[in-house]
Amino acid sequence: MKAKKDIKIEIMAIGSELLTPHFQDTNSLYLTERLNDLGLEVSYKTIVGDEWDNLVLSIKQALSRADIVLAMGGLGPTKDDRTREAFASVLERKLIYNKKLLQKIEERFRRRGLRMPPVNKKQAYIFEDAKALDNKKGTAPGLLMDTGAKIIILLPGPPHELKPMFDTSVWPYLQKLRKKYTARRTLKITGLTESKIETLISDLYPQEPHIQLTILAYPGQIEIHLTAHSEESLEKSKETVHGLEKNFLNRLKENVFSSAGEELEEVVGRLLRLHKNTLAVAESCTGGFLGHRLTNIPGSSDYFLLSMVVYSNEAKIYHLGISEELIEQHGAVSSQVAAAMAVGIREKTHSSLGLAITGIAGPDGGTPEKPVGLVYTALAWDNGTDVVKNLFLGNREIIKYQSTQKSLDMVRRHLLKKPQSKEN
Repeated sequence: MKAKKDIKIEIMAIGSELLTPHFQDTNSLYLTERLNDLGLEVSYKTIVGDEWDNLVLSIKQALSRADIVLAMGGLGPTKDDRTREAFASVLERKLIYNKKLLQKIEERFRRRGLRMPPVNKKQAYIFEDAKALDNKKGTAPGLLMDTGAKIIILLPGPPHELKPMFDTSVWPYLQKLRKKYTARRTLKITGLTESKIETLISDLYPQEPHIQLTILAYPGQIEIHLTAHSEESLEKSKETVHGLEKNFLNRLKENVFSSAGEELEEVVGRLLRLHKNTLAVAESCTGGFLGHRLTNIPGSSDYFLLSMVVYSNEAKIYHLGISEELIEQHGAVSSQVAAAMAVGIREKTHSSLGLAITGIAGPDGGTPEKPVGLVYTALAWDNGTDVVKNLFLGNREIIKYQSTQKSLDMVRRHLLKKPQSKEN
């Protein structure tokens, strides 16, 4: 297809499961972002099931109004995978058997010590005049066809297959349609409310049409998305977004924990490694979620020693040496017990830092004095302890997440104040 001023694009998500409350289409978000990087805007998004008549009707509608149609899903080996066949029918193209594709599919099964089931043979058919797109993560090849008037792209549904296929095969092909260059930066913030951030940055909002700013609020985290476009070059858009980033960092300072896409646990892990510190955690209401987040990071064994779930009072007493009198006097959800937990886990493991969480995640168990969402987070180090009283809002899952987020941020802010270790 030749480049034109107004290119209309439609993304089709195909699969009956996407019309139930159990599955969500996230692929279209990824494709939209990648297309926007080329300066291409998505005009339509469609979700359609596997039923033949509905699928054919949706394909006809898409081809009638869009110049580029990206369809994802329905390229598997089962009877309800009909995307390839439906497009061939609408386009009036024959499906042609491709021996090389079948050999690749068979080889993928052989590498797993398996024999290819006969049903997978249907994946070796492509419609005439189409190019097969290699799938290095699965058995379903993609398809790309440029009729001169339309571009049709068929991609597999699983994200771990779709993303590399799009990046290696489709993205380079669409470069000829590029309208502008886009650079993005995301500032991740914790420890401030959305209203406080707005107060701090209100005069920094860009006015130029080629610069965009979006603020997204999540439990325990706020993100500022900066986007700059340039018709000249990628370097120009990067230069613009870098200047914006610098202004925001100067204003928000250490409240920004990442501008490179990292999660908070990644940042904390890097700081622990930098300072040659170790960490152990004692969790009550979060039930091991904090340890899970920390160990999600590859190489975390360099600094993370142990996670102990001391859910009951007895566990706190037996495993951390907390006195029964302290719990009786102040309650398990208290600043005193939180501090004792942090100190106890640090002493037990001989870690540089001890981190603790105790609270009421709900939905039951709250009182007027200690409501649901009351959480104490504590950090202990060689010559001090810090305890923070938190009142989180939301359901049980959200409260647990915010509790771990606050705990990790306590470690981050503590380590930012420390001089870097000079040991080799």
